[in-house]
Amino acid sequence: MTITYEDFDKVELSLGRVIKAEINEKAKKPAYKIWVDFGETIGIKQTSAQITYHNTPESLIGKSVIGCLNLGPRNIAGFISEFLLLEFNDAGGILF
Repeated sequence: MTITYEDFDKVELSLGRVIKAEINEKAKKPAYKIWVDFGETIGIKQTSAQITYHNTPESLIGKSVIGCLNLGPRNIAGFISEFLLLEFNDAGGILF
């Protein structure tokens, strides 16, 4: 499916830094609860992400990540996910 530039222009992507991560024990599939600082204007947002196969909670602290901030909140296993954490792949593996 192709989208228009106007559709893509509506997507709010922002760079942030992981400040806290822990196992989301109530999730059906393995996931982490992650808190990201998106800076002064946006602040700290939380999400639940299924990125357990390449990361530990400790290894995520301090990493830069990109989040889609305007999808609206979702309740994931009793935890409010405020943004979608984007993950990128290359030939060498997973990149954030």
